[in-house]
This record gives sequence, C-alpha cells and structure tokens, in this order.
Amino acid sequence: MTITDEDLAVEAATAGAAVVRAGYGAPLERFAKEGNDFATAADLEAEQAILAVIRAARPDDAFVGEEFGSVGSSERTWLVDPLCGTLNFAARTPLVAVNVALRTPSGITAAAVADPFAGELYWVTGGGAGLRRDGAVLPLAPSAVSGLVDVDLPAADAARFVVPRLLTDRAFLARFDPRVISSTLALVWVASGRRAAYVFDGDVVDNVHFAAGIAVCRAAGCIVTDLHGGPVGDRPGLLVAADEATHATLLPLLAEALAVA
Repeated sequence: MTITDEDLAVEAATAGAAVVRAGYGAPLERFAKEGNDFATAADLEAEQAILAVIRAARPDDAFVGEEFGSVGSSERTWLVDPLCGTLNFAARTPLVAVNVALRTPSGITAAAVADPFAGELYWVTGGGAGLRRDGAVLPLAPSAVSGLVDVDLPAADAARFVVPRLLTDRAFLARFDPRVISSTLALVWVASGRRAAYVFDGDVVDNVHFAAGIAVCRAAGCIVTDLHGGPVGDRPGLLVAADEATHATLLPLLAEALAVA
C-alpha cells in the first residue's frame, strides 16, 4: 500500500524523534556552523534517519535539511529541521522539536512536528490538525487563556531589535506574560492552546525551522501573519495568535516596537 504524504511526514518525524531521544544526555561533540551556531551528532543522525524514511517512499522527491542542505530537484520538496533547539538539547534541556514539511506548487501540503520528550506528535490532517499522545488522537484547540506569549530573541548582530523592545513595553507586560524556549516547539503550543501567541522577527518563508509549525497552526485555526498583520513572507517576521482578539491586541504593540526598530 502506498503511504500518504501526511502519514509519511508523521513517520519521518517519528523516526527523527527516536534518534534525538536516544542521544539525549550522552557526551556531545559540537560541530561548528555559522557564527555561534553548532550541530551535534543527534542533529546529523536525526536528519539522516528522516531522509532515509522519505527516500524509501518518495525517491524522486527533493529534500532540504538544516544540516546537509539540498538533495535532488523536484516540485515536491521536503523541508526538514531534525532538531530545533540544539542549544537546549546540548544543555540537557528537553525542549526541542523535529520538523518535517512537504512543499509542493500549491504550498505546504503535509507537515508533522514531533516533541521527542513529551511523546507528542502534531500533524496536518485532511480535515485540520491533530495531536497524537499516549496512543490517543486529539483535536487541536487554540486558546489564549494562558496569556503566555513565546518570543524568539535576536542574535547580537541582528539588524533590528523588535522583540526586545516589545518585552519592555508596559502595555504588553500588562496583558501578556512572555516566555522564551528557543525552539519552534512554541509554535505548536499555540495550536494546542498552551500559548496565546508566538512572535519571531526574521525570515520564515521556506524556512526549515518554521514550515511545519506554521502549517500545523494554520490547520488548527490560528491567526498567522507577519508582524504587520499581512501575509507571511511579504515582510520579515511572524506572528501566530490563538484567536483574532489576541492578534488584534498584539498588532499595535508590535507596530510601536517596529517604529523604533
């Protein structure tokens, strides 16, 4: 039987998560990348495991991975971040995500995000988005009740500092409680109702870190825009909100931060 793209994304993310989980807590060699970034053996091995699963089922598809780059050329391209949160992982902090998404000419058509340590798998289904946990399949229900907003802090050499300015805004702090987990796991937390919103100031189009999480959030019914409230990709930045009210509250606060960025 031919596996569907949706199930293949789940199978690939699950394979990557197993590698990440197995390597947790082991002595780590750091492989230097650009700037202060680095990879570990778990990053490399998880990406290889994901590629093997995809290659076995879709040998003609292309593949873009965080660690090994592009493989092949096709209108169907798998975007993979095998371990989002490498610094957390290296510091023995189990807040990481395994991201797998399929990009076709019509957009992202399959996506899965695995949390290796919570044993959770978020994925896009034909009728929306779901969560697999402890053998059960649960619907995703975004909610702003927590008031928690996860943010991604910029590097020291960033061109602008929108998020730090947002974090010093008294109006923002009066309404929301900011958090930083340094992993796109926070994206699917918005989809599942654990976070009210997520804010990132950077490029996200065709980004292996974000493609799967954005797809899950959209399928779950979250509001997904750039920091100005426009379509993602028109300008840098990403705002994912659990509902329209939260999105509408955050936009003017972001506008103030952007005005002085």
